[in-house]
Amino acid sequence: MPDMQVTASSPAPALARVARGDLCAGCGACAGLFPDRVALRETAPGFPRPVQTAPLTQAEDALIAAICPGLGQEVAAAGRADPVLWGPHVAMQTGWARDPDLRHAGSSGGALSAALAQLLAEGMVDAVVEIAADPDHPARNVTVIRSDAAGLLASAGSRYAPSSPLEGLKALIADGRRFAFVGKPCDAAALRALIAARPEVARSFPVILSFFCAGVPSHAGGRALLAALEAPEEKTAAFRYRGMGWPGRATARLTDGSERSMSYHDSWGRILSKHVQHRCKICADGTGIAADLVCADAWDSDAQGYPLFDEAPGISLIVARTEAGAALLTRARAAGRIETGPFDPGSLAAIQPGQRERRRALLARLLALRLTLRPVPAYRGLHLAAAARQNPLGRNLKNFLGMLRRSLRRRQP
Repeated sequence: MPDMQVTASSPAPALARVARGDLCAGCGACAGLFPDRVALRETAPGFPRPVQTAPLTQAEDALIAAICPGLGQEVAAAGRADPVLWGPHVAMQTGWARDPDLRHAGSSGGALSAALAQLLAEGMVDAVVEIAADPDHPARNVTVIRSDAAGLLASAGSRYAPSSPLEGLKALIADGRRFAFVGKPCDAAALRALIAARPEVARSFPVILSFFCAGVPSHAGGRALLAALEAPEEKTAAFRYRGMGWPGRATARLTDGSERSMSYHDSWGRILSKHVQHRCKICADGTGIAADLVCADAWDSDAQGYPLFDEAPGISLIVARTEAGAALLTRARAAGRIETGPFDPGSLAAIQPGQRERRRALLARLLALRLTLRPVPAYRGLHLAAAARQNPLGRNLKNFLGMLRRSLRRRQP
């Protein structure tokens, strides 16, 4: 029997479910696989969202459903350490790039950029797929392909704006080169799921890298930050969300050469975090569980355990989630690209309170959404119940009621 088609006027079930639940993470995988049938378009308040432009077959819809991080994620420990909040891993260490320029430019020590430099130098990959500032709209992002150290340095530093690094997926696979892929945890999950469904894709992406992610703010959030800096978009020549120090400042350079900047505590804590998309608030994986190697901030903390954001030489938390990631770290260290030190995983909850609290609150939030009949992601192997048990009952109830109230408000005409 021939594969049935779903018409563009009647959206494919997977895309329809994502839209109904506001579950899109913006990774671009659906458009990347089927660019002649799915397009990404910006929607208010400034997020890329898929729009079906031509019929999809049932098999194509099934593939989208299998890889879409908005619809779910499945994780298997496969013999690795698997702590409730942080997921499977082989090793955790601290470290930083030994190249002082990379260490300074990177948001948290430059270890991720140094690992990419190692991959290029040893010929493990031909190029790197990652995100960089849009030269025409500096607070926005574009996907770039880097193949040398200068390109890696230009891309270093976190970018707190929407990105869709898998939007060019079909072209990247057809390209023939081997790429190291760097993306948000949801991007990494989508690519890993695609490799599971189509193992031949692994040849194009032998290494996946990611970072701890607190959520994706909208373009409206970026505009609000520029406004707070008194940096009009049309007069902003360059913009960095972080980097050039640790944690680094949000810095706009205007066309007249002047600069305006704001601390990370203010730019993220007071502005950008208020513009994070719904899908990120119900994310079970902000720590790159599907990647081979993951980097994050190894903050110092105060007596109460809250991270300190005083400027200092950057230090990365480096999590090798697979044996391939651990081997890459070993080679980068032996080549003199990364300096490493020991790390106590027991201290991670203290220095990453945002990740800790979101994971513990997640089950309560999902239950509230289910009660209002809103679609939610299907998470398997991510220990949601065990994480919820780490929360006091009152805190779980507060998260449940807060999400219930927001969900009911969205249902109102």
